[in-house]
Amino acid sequence: MSFILQSIFNGLLAGCIYALFAMGLTLIYGVLNFVNFAHGELIMWGAYSLYLFMEKPFHLPLPVALIPSLSLTILLGMGMDRFTFKPLRQANRLTLLIAALGLSFLLRNGAQFFWGAELRTYGFQIRRGWRILNMSITPNQIAIILTTLICIMIVYLLFHRSRLGKSMRAVSDNLELARVVGIHTKRAIQFAWIISSSLACIGGILLALDTNLQPGMGLINLVKAFAATLLGGVGNLWGALLGGIVIGLAENLGVLVISTGYKDAIAFGIMVLLLLLKPSTLYGAQE
Repeated sequence: MSFILQSIFNGLLAGCIYALFAMGLTLIYGVLNFVNFAHGELIMWGAYSLYLFMEKPFHLPLPVALIPSLSLTILLGMGMDRFTFKPLRQANRLTLLIAALGLSFLLRNGAQFFWGAELRTYGFQIRRGWRILNMSITPNQIAIILTTLICIMIVYLLFHRSRLGKSMRAVSDNLELARVVGIHTKRAIQFAWIISSSLACIGGILLALDTNLQPGMGLINLVKAFAATLLGGVGNLWGALLGGIVIGLAENLGVLVISTGYKDAIAFGIMVLLLLLKPSTLYGAQE
C-alpha cells in the first residue's frame, strides 16, 4: 500500500512539472495557432542556464541565479519568434513544423557543444526525506509542488484579472478581430512568449532538481508536454494543467505493472492513441 501511495505522490510531483511544460506549449498554440516543437529546448536551456550561473565563474546562489536564468530563457524564446517564426507567420503548418524542428536540433546540439553530453547535476547535497504516511518526501519535492502552485496562481491572476491577460485571450480567440478592435496584438504575442518561456525555464529547473541535466532532456519532455496538451485539449490552458497531472500519474502508476525502462514510452503511447482515436484533437480548439 505504501508503494502505491509513493507512486501516486511521485506521479503528482511529475505531473506538476509536466503541467508547466504543457501550459507554456498550449499558450503559444492558443495565440499563434501552431505547435512550437522547439519548446523542449526552452525547457533544456532553462535548466542549463541555471547551472551556468551557479557554476564557475559566477558561483551565484540559486535564488540569485534564477533571475539571469529566467532572463536568458525569455530572450531565447523571444529570439525564436523574432528571427524564426515571425517571418513565417503567414506560412502553412508544415513550414512552421520544419522550422521548429530545425531550431530544436540547433539548440540541442548547441547545448551539447557547450556542456557536453554527460549527465550533470546542480550539486546540492541530497537530504534525507521525511516519512509521511509511509511515503518519503524530500525538501526539493515540497519546493517543486509549492513553486508549481505559485506559478499556476500567477498565470490565473494574469489571465483573468489583468488587461494584458484579456488581450491575450482575445488574440487567442481571433487574431484579426483583436487587431481590428484596437488590441495591441504584437505586445500580446510578445507577452505570450515571455510567459511560455518562463514556464519552460521554471519547469526545466524543477525537473533538474529532482533528476539530472542532459542535452536530450528537452525532447522527451516535449513529448510529455504534447501528450498532456492533447489530453487536455489543444489551446486549453487549464486542460493542459489537468493533462500534465494525468500524464504524471499514468507514468508512475504504469511502472507498477511494466518495467521502469518503459516509463517514458507511456506518454508517447498516450499521445499516439489520442491522435489515432481522435485526430481532430490537434485542431479542434481553433475550429
